[in-house]
Amino acid sequence: MSANGSPPERPRRSLVADAVAARRRAQLVADLRGMVRTAGEATRSDGAGNTTGAAASIPQAPEADGEVCDLCGITIPERHRHLLHLVERRIECACESCWNVRSGDPEYRPTGNRTVWLPDLDVPDDLWASFQIPIGLAFFMDSTVTACVVALYPSPAGATESELHFASWNRMRELNPVLRELEPDIEGLVVNRLSDPPAYAIAPIDQCYALTGAIKLNWEGISGGPGVHEAVERFFGELRAEAVAA
Repeated sequence: MSANGSPPERPRRSLVADAVAARRRAQLVADLRGMVRTAGEATRSDGAGNTTGAAASIPQAPEADGEVCDLCGITIPERHRHLLHLVERRIECACESCWNVRSGDPEYRPTGNRTVWLPDLDVPDDLWASFQIPIGLAFFMDSTVTACVVALYPSPAGATESELHFASWNRMRELNPVLRELEPDIEGLVVNRLSDPPAYAIAPIDQCYALTGAIKLNWEGISGGPGVHEAVERFFGELRAEAVAA
């Protein structure tokens, strides 16, 4: 308390930091809120009762207690393996037997197993703008099916997909040679440009999809609620704890 009984003034630096953090939270929610209508239209029914759009690629939680193998239906532990369906870009939860048997199928790939933190990745603002991603959260994967790099960014309905121009991604790799080691299909470059400093990491593709799932799971009401920002911070915090340096 000060001499006159009033609370002491907070340091200017603390006030500025609080303001910046509040602005980033508002930006995240505003960006996601702006995509609610678009995402909703992308996932409407096709008339035959089937869900369309990129959000259909996110596996739904089973109705039964615990998790089950998406391929054979048996109960599996919470920590289990995943397969990527190449054409539909869908993550499948797999038991050990199905993982061993189906890993060699032409339509499936086992997801990656390394996480690399990239604190020095060089992504100028004009390069990021050329990707035309409407939010500062995304992940990039080199798809052998489309023969190009695909950007996926989270929305309240799931992952929204955008194919990148070769020129933009080639410049990205020229500036950051580490991205030439990105394994096609099974790994992704996951990005958070809403944090300070921005966060970048190479991660298994199932972890990349987990970011979109976390936002979908924690979205509340029209604006998203505080849970969305907390989920993003928690995701990147856990990712960094698991990662090795580049």
